[in-house]
Amino acid sequence: MRKCLVCVLMTTLLLAGCGKAGGNEAEELALTIRGEHLGIDRCTAQVSVTADYGQRVYEYEMAVAVTGEETLLVLSAPETVAGLTARISGEDSVLEFDGLSVETGPLDPDGLTPVSAVPALLEAVRSGYITACGLEEDGALLRVDCGDPEGTPGEGTEISLWFDAAAHVLVRGEISVDGACAVRCEVDSFTVGG
Repeated sequence: MRKCLVCVLMTTLLLAGCGKAGGNEAEELALTIRGEHLGIDRCTAQVSVTADYGQRVYEYEMAVAVTGEETLLVLSAPETVAGLTARISGEDSVLEFDGLSVETGPLDPDGLTPVSAVPALLEAVRSGYITACGLEEDGALLRVDCGDPEGTPGEGTEISLWFDAAAHVLVRGEISVDGACAVRCEVDSFTVGG
């Protein structure tokens, strides 16, 4: 009897991880989207990025192209940095423009920067540990929260992803550091292939 009660409680806690009404539907959709994104090795997107350093907030717009393990970001706004290009391959990233390199500074102890935010979101789509998920805006959006499975909520780096529930494409992502949103990305277009 006691073992049965423990199993029921554990199952309830596991299912509650995807919170809100439609938890099972949200969980299934999250796993479907993850499976679809595992096979993507090429994609393009237009992304608006807001990086909050606490006392400074920067806003960028960029074109993103992912080809295999390389990510190319080309800034289009603000105008003062339009044309600045970032190449990210594995652990290496370079911000370049006419032979100049620029350092934006880290947003967290792990080296998160506005440049590395989009690749971090894409990596979370594919392999982030899902801590919660749920349908929002009358089922139009799926929210998936990813974090450290052994961490405490609100501590460390956590990622929230929003997908168009029908099209299965990423429309927004946020990276929080110790409970405060450090980077917010709005995806204006996301195209698989390229």
